[in-house]
Amino acid sequence: MAHQSTEDQPIIQLDNVTFRYPGAQIDSLYQVNLSISRGDFIAIAGSNGSGKTTLCKCFNGLIPGYYSGDMEGTIVIDGFSASERSVAELSKSVAYVFQDFENQLVRPTVYDEACFAPLNFGYEDYKERGLHALEMLEIEHLRNEWIWQLSGGQKHMAALAAALALNPEVIVVDEPVAQLDPAHARMIYDKLKLLNEKYGKTIVVIEHHTEFIADYCRKIVLMEKGGRVRWVKTVSEGLSAVADLNEMNIQPPQVTQAFHALRGVREAERGIPYPITIEEAVAHWAPILKRATFPSIAAKQESAAPTSKETLVRFDKVVSGYQGIDRKKRPIIRELDLSIHDGDRIALIGNNGAGKSTLLRLISGLRRPWEGAVTVCGQDTRKTSPEKLADQVAFLFQNPEEMFIADNIREDVAYFLKARKQEGIEAFVDEVLGRFKLTDLQERDGRLLSGGQQRRASLAIGMAMRPTVMLLDEPTASLDIASRKEMTLLFEELHDHVKAVIVATHDMQLVADWANRVIVMNEGRILLDTDSSTVFQHPEILDKAALVAPQIIQLCQRLDIVPACLSVQQFITYMQHAPREEFSYGSR
Repeated sequence: MAHQSTEDQPIIQLDNVTFRYPGAQIDSLYQVNLSISRGDFIAIAGSNGSGKTTLCKCFNGLIPGYYSGDMEGTIVIDGFSASERSVAELSKSVAYVFQDFENQLVRPTVYDEACFAPLNFGYEDYKERGLHALEMLEIEHLRNEWIWQLSGGQKHMAALAAALALNPEVIVVDEPVAQLDPAHARMIYDKLKLLNEKYGKTIVVIEHHTEFIADYCRKIVLMEKGGRVRWVKTVSEGLSAVADLNEMNIQPPQVTQAFHALRGVREAERGIPYPITIEEAVAHWAPILKRATFPSIAAKQESAAPTSKETLVRFDKVVSGYQGIDRKKRPIIRELDLSIHDGDRIALIGNNGAGKSTLLRLISGLRRPWEGAVTVCGQDTRKTSPEKLADQVAFLFQNPEEMFIADNIREDVAYFLKARKQEGIEAFVDEVLGRFKLTDLQERDGRLLSGGQQRRASLAIGMAMRPTVMLLDEPTASLDIASRKEMTLLFEELHDHVKAVIVATHDMQLVADWANRVIVMNEGRILLDTDSSTVFQHPEILDKAALVAPQIIQLCQRLDIVPACLSVQQFITYMQHAPREEFSYGSR
């Protein structure tokens, strides 16, 4: 039987909490009042730098127990004052899975990882606790697997199991889907739902992806700049507050955006909630949208500009992988042929473990092929050092923290330029910092920034290198809507400097909006090499690669709109051009 949330028993209570990091000019949290009910499933949303992660670090005592600073107000966790309990004690009540979850995996096998926390506390039954955590997540079959051989989704599950082993009342997960393919992302949320409904755990997620909030959460907390809580609402009410979400750079579900543009004002005045899931949108539009021959608005898409024939990167029968602990070679890339040209804007998509990151590392020279050859700007990567290739190729890692060398952002951005002894460094660094809205953060340590700020800083480091080919591994992970749009605009601005951009991504909307070429990978091979207007017309390939089309495309497919609209704006245009005798704005 599913656990029932007890609304009158708060598990977390914050009263007038204000916090400022050492050296910061403004508060990261300001007079926060928040109550989280026992057994709830709640999302914390807000723009980058609004204090979401800082807020959640208050829940388990990391602030102020580990991260020092100026703090006011009171925090009560599971009936105890947080100020009277250590981080270790609070970790028994509140588990935390970080955004960069791989950093908290410290043991060699999944079972060892799950047993680690109870072993540290000296529990005699630590083995049973670890196994129970694996059973709760239904991953006991992975117990003897080596951590470093797991896929991204499996590693995330291992981190979650380790957090569960102390049987906490609250589980906080920071950006649970930021580094996962769509199928694994939904798997993580399905497990969180299981923990909430079957085991009564209180779930708190920091989330930018409102489609997941709509499908899984009950409440949403909206944070605003300056670390304030603007409001706490039910998910239906909160995701219907489109103006508030847009102001905070949170993108509402695509079906909600479309409804708001087409009917929002009228329905809001009548007190009718917006559709926030595909099922709700289909229920609304299907009776209205008559089967008829409409103008093919959705088909009128801009064709990609033809690329030049200059080949910048070439793969010839490339095989590459890693050597396991048993010294056996395990191929990741398998006999791959690929050419990348000047003008290519490539979205590299596929499931976790498909070989996307390995392909990028082969281009950068950080990994060399076992068989075959990779040629980059005329240079054979087997004979050219990564340092030399860096004159042509900038590679931004999936984990932005790996890009930070110095103790402040300004020095990180200038590092490559100084190493190459280029001229006009300071002025150019000022320009890059300004372009990425990092001027006010330039003296901050990049490792202490929010996830979204770290991503912007890593992008600035890459752009400062002025490469011929830019490689980005999950560049939109953790970015709010404004930062995502800014990033794609920056690609256009720097087109004269960057001849080709290759993005490994799970962000299907970025694929639809930005790419002129889409490469689908699975098990180290290319399943499909096409453009963004046709890639989502191959459901069998998407299923094999664990990919899910953007919500608006799924809606069009459910409504038999052919070809499917690639963006919300195309859907709006399609509906606005529908014949009036076939399109009624009647009540639902």
